[in-house]
Amino acid sequence: MFLFPDRCVLCDGTVWGSDGGLCPMCRPMLIYSREPRCLKCGKMIGRSEREYCGDCLRIKHFFDRGFSLFVYNDPLRKSIYRLKYKNRQRYGYHFGKMAADHLGNEIKEMKVDAIIPVPLHPKREFSRGYNQAAVIAKKLGSELGIPVLEDYVLRVKNTAPLKLLEPGQRQNNLKNAFIMGQYDVKLNSIVLVDDIYTTGSTIDEISSLLKLHGTREVYFITVAAGMEK
Repeated sequence: MFLFPDRCVLCDGTVWGSDGGLCPMCRPMLIYSREPRCLKCGKMIGRSEREYCGDCLRIKHFFDRGFSLFVYNDPLRKSIYRLKYKNRQRYGYHFGKMAADHLGNEIKEMKVDAIIPVPLHPKREFSRGYNQAAVIAKKLGSELGIPVLEDYVLRVKNTAPLKLLEPGQRQNNLKNAFIMGQYDVKLNSIVLVDDIYTTGSTIDEISSLLKLHGTREVYFITVAAGMEK
């Protein structure tokens, strides 16, 4: 039996065998999201007596609930950069498997009809060669036996990267950025998949569109989210 090397999702070093894509040195650097978590967006919050983070107390979200796998830190920031821009698609498989292992129960309780990756604009996907959210979503779906519909929602506006915009600019930037794809089936409950949750602007825009077209419940799963200070 031949073993082929993989790459650690954090340091990009060579790893062997079924180690889940992490070398022993990097494993402690991943901080799994845990309670207390916001009951809306799933972000870790600093005070256990509160149910919602400050953002979710101020903002009316269109999604129903979300969960993130890890706390967004510097090693994970570099990892997601390589996933998106350095052709490390294999990272997405590992993150999808981790999400299934650690959030599978939560996803099963949602009783969703399908998983939908947050779409990229065709120009950006062509330039990158793939949609990193779709890579994660397909592995997650295969692990949990849930269908993945990549073209259920389409991105028709090549928006500026949200990290370059102030929170107030993000909503205008995303206005009319998404349309429904050509699917005859109507989904009652879905889970969106993306790499990072920040303000929720992208998830909200897609959730609003889905609910306008008859979806009752929209959840999301992301690889990472920041922790409330």
